[in-house]
Amino acid sequence: MEIKIIPCLNDNYSYLIFDKNKKNACVIDPSESLPVIKEIEKNQLNLKYILNTHHHYDHVGGNKELKKKYHSKIVGFKDDKDRIPEIDILVENNQIWKKESFEAKVYHIPGHTTGHIAFHFIKEKKIFTGDTLFSLGCGRIFEGTHEQMFNSLNKIKKLPKDTEIYCGHEYTLKNANFCLANDPNNSKLKEKIFKIKKNLDNNLPSIPSILADEIECNIFLKAKNLENFSKLRDLKDNF
Repeated sequence: MEIKIIPCLNDNYSYLIFDKNKKNACVIDPSESLPVIKEIEKNQLNLKYILNTHHHYDHVGGNKELKKKYHSKIVGFKDDKDRIPEIDILVENNQIWKKESFEAKVYHIPGHTTGHIAFHFIKEKKIFTGDTLFSLGCGRIFEGTHEQMFNSLNKIKKLPKDTEIYCGHEYTLKNANFCLANDPNNSKLKEKIFKIKKNLDNNLPSIPSILADEIECNIFLKAKNLENFSKLRDLKDNF
């Protein structure tokens, strides 16, 4: 499975995943259609599926145009069937979604929104976390609760440590500054920040991150309990 990281809007990432041999593809969270279309045409792919982690416009903005152009099927959480544009296939928590050569386990991970999900391609050791888990951060709590977000992050935290994290935004350096302010003696974090800056200076994404690094460096994954997590999340909102 090949992955193309596609920058969209100001700081969003969409992900084009495809089978090199059969040329079938999925796109995850297409913020807008044009950058995705360019990558599809460049690689001569057949866009079979559009996978949405949640309903926010900066994750579904390209749905309609891509579906119309490629006759793709849109996959999203069952409880967001009235909020995700043009949705075709409804999935639920812990379901294995399997089509063509693609196979992912779906996790319901509310907090940022009530219907947020992640797609975990277990065999490939890759998870697409949308706006729940960022590299060195986590999403704002808009519709859910602190407790939901804390539980959602802990669900991801239990996955194999070599799992690659693909998130919805390039927020990593901003997140890193908050982590460092609250964990100033973390040498592993300082090493990670050095690598992040090097990537960004070379116009490369900071994504993917590895779960093992996140567990050691992400202040939200280091939170021992709900109270500690809630304080950190509220502090980050005003950082």
